[in-house]
This record gives sequence, structure tokens and C-alpha cells, in this order.
Amino acid sequence: QVQLVESGGGLVQAGGSLRLSCAGSGRSFSNYAMGWFRQAPGKEREFVAAISRYGGTTTYTDSVKGRFTISRDNAKNTVYLQMSGLKPEDTAVYFCAVDWDRSLPAPSEYEYDVWGQGTQVTVSS
Repeated sequence: QVQLVESGGGLVQAGGSLRLSCAGSGRSFSNYAMGWFRQAPGKEREFVAAISRYGGTTTYTDSVKGRFTISRDNAKNTVYLQMSGLKPEDTAVYFCAVDWDRSLPAPSEYEYDVWGQGTQVTVSS
């Protein structure tokens, strides 16, 4: 069974940092692009960041550029999202996902095939 499990969320003060992890199981994810998305209460899910299969290409939504860094360790079948300079507007449930169809990152959630259950990030002001 293919599965993605996020961890690392929590409560942090504005300006703080968190590192999210997304561990894959059931098959190797190393040949596929992976992404992070988030959904705040009452809002639609939005793209945050994505990374190519070997990590050479990354893309971010404008609101997190310079603050968030996506990376991956294919030996561990894991993708990370390092978040710094957190703001209250970053509060959301964060999801990771894998795109079975391409090796380069895509910002659209419709391109992704398997999703984790999400991890809550809450940033207090």
C-alpha cells in the first residue's frame, strides 16, 4: 500500500521555524516530483512548494519564497519543508503529495496522485 505520512507540525510563535517531513512507503518515490500544499480554515487548498525527482529543480509560491525550503532524501524516501520566518497567515494543515506522471515539479494540485493525511501548523502572533 502506497502511503505518505507527514510529521513535524505544531504550534510556533511568529518568526519561528518548523521542519515538516513527509515519509513515503509502499514504493520508491525517487523518480517522481513531490509537492507540499496547505489548506487554511475556510479556504481552498493551495500550492506551497514542489521539487523534482533528484532535487535539482524547486518551485515555490510567491508568499513563501525566501522563507521556506523544500528538499528531499531519496535514500529515505522522504521530502522535507523547512519553514522559517513563520507568519500567522502560514497557519494551515500542510499536505505532501507525489506526482506519478512527471519528474519535474508542478504547482497544480490536480497533477498529484497520492496525498498524505496532513499535519497542522499553527503560528501565533
